[in-house]
Amino acid sequence: MGVFDKAERKIDSVVGKVFARAFKGDVQPVEIAAGIQRELDAEAKLLSKGKKLVPNHFTIGLSQHDYERLYPYARTLNAEILPGIREHAAEHGYVFNGPLSITYELDQSLPTGQFTIRSEAVEGRAPAGSAGGRLVIEVHGVRHPLVPPGLVVGRGADADLRLNDPGVSRRHALITVGGTEDRPVVTIEDLGSTNGVIVNGTKVTKTALREGARIELGNTRLLVHAPTEL
Repeated sequence: MGVFDKAERKIDSVVGKVFARAFKGDVQPVEIAAGIQRELDAEAKLLSKGKKLVPNHFTIGLSQHDYERLYPYARTLNAEILPGIREHAAEHGYVFNGPLSITYELDQSLPTGQFTIRSEAVEGRAPAGSAGGRLVIEVHGVRHPLVPPGLVVGRGADADLRLNDPGVSRRHALITVGGTEDRPVVTIEDLGSTNGVIVNGTKVTKTALREGARIELGNTRLLVHAPTEL
């Protein structure tokens, strides 16, 4: 039966397209797989005798906590999930209109342990952004995905990435993310901070960030990189 047996394919609670754990906790890969399989069953359209067309692209909405935990490992996660999806499709006579792909996006309205699924049938090659190849910024061992449009780094409550560092201004720097999934364009800009922004040992006002970039904000060190697990 592969990675996921039939018992694991059942999900505990479904309200529309919002999936929740029976017990509080993080979203697990097996639950995402089960949710996608239920999405296939719900969206299957009859093509011919014994054959049904199903979606092949899935967008998984995750809470802030689950997104930060899972997104950096998107490629490994998909490699674990997709074989079970293909097996489920084969067992039910489902056919895809193109390659299977799964993307992950942040939905700040979701609590930890819940996720949403959107699906579509995409003809031809997988849509851009299916593999999760973007850079992350790592602070104290915690990875924060760098996704468009970017984020404000600072000590204040309104900062997207908050740093508990007296040497960091309330709105210290703006990291802007553009480009494509495979070729991200990332820049950092000083927002008029007291102590400035240092990238690779040089104080900057605005500069591009590439894999391996070392950032210093106050007494905090940040690293930009693409995790090998992606």
